[in-house]
Amino acid sequence: MGASCRTSRTWSTSGTRVPATADDVEDSVARALEHVAGLASGGAVDPAWRVTLNFHPDRWVGQRLMVDALLADGAYVSQFVTGTGNGGLSAHPGGERWRWESRMFGGAYDDAPARVRPVYGALNFRRKAVGGAARFGSAHLRLAADVLSRSTFCYPDSCFEPALFGVAGRMGLVAVAEADEVDVLDDYVEAQVHGPVRLDRDVEALVLDPSYRGSAVESAARRLSCPVEWHPGFRLTVDELRRHPTYRGPQYVDLGTRIAVDGVLTPRVIGAAVGRHDEQDLKRVWHYVARFGAVAP
Repeated sequence: MGASCRTSRTWSTSGTRVPATADDVEDSVARALEHVAGLASGGAVDPAWRVTLNFHPDRWVGQRLMVDALLADGAYVSQFVTGTGNGGLSAHPGGERWRWESRMFGGAYDDAPARVRPVYGALNFRRKAVGGAARFGSAHLRLAADVLSRSTFCYPDSCFEPALFGVAGRMGLVAVAEADEVDVLDDYVEAQVHGPVRLDRDVEALVLDPSYRGSAVESAARRLSCPVEWHPGFRLTVDELRRHPTYRGPQYVDLGTRIAVDGVLTPRVIGAAVGRHDEQDLKRVWHYVARFGAVAP
């Protein structure tokens, strides 16, 4: 699968828009869930599976780090609210993301306020310690079990306008994903979570890369209204990076080599390079680290 059309997994900011009413949320969510359920087939999900929302905790949202924006807002909101992301920025009326959502959800959100729209993650059916879709970031929010019932799913990524959909009670997508021979960064079942995602109610834990221990990211994370956990980490040596010049391109191998600290790339090292290098280029360096640098548990 190509990466260029994959839109950002969304993140929080306080914003200035008028909050949606409870009726707005309930009506749009009910219509979206009903529409996708009519397209889904298969058996129910394993109740032990979780939806995860991968993101980069040290990217900037306006004048704040992502993790600080989460702290200020207390919730995780869509790209339609933030206008920022780590992929294509098409979340506006008439944009690609708007059209994809209109198609997937039967127009349920066409006239809805931005804050009502779903957020994106993955069904972590492989139970990866780093979350279900690490291509979108080294950190993830692991959502509570009851969020499954208000989530919809598709395979492959919605940017490819897929024809295969699922809901918690009808989930045939996992078998399809397991049978597909794709890169490990592309093997996720996309999840769309409908309704608010509050840190104090809907999140089991924020799971961070150990490179952020002792950092401003950890300091802010400790003040969130959800527990903080650590996964085994991502760590890629320059020697290993150079073994894969064709994965994203030799120019990104060169960039990774330049920004590495003591010959090693970590999520924190890449985050420190934001502002000094093009963010889309850094995203591709991250793909190298996510693909070849995952530390075994």
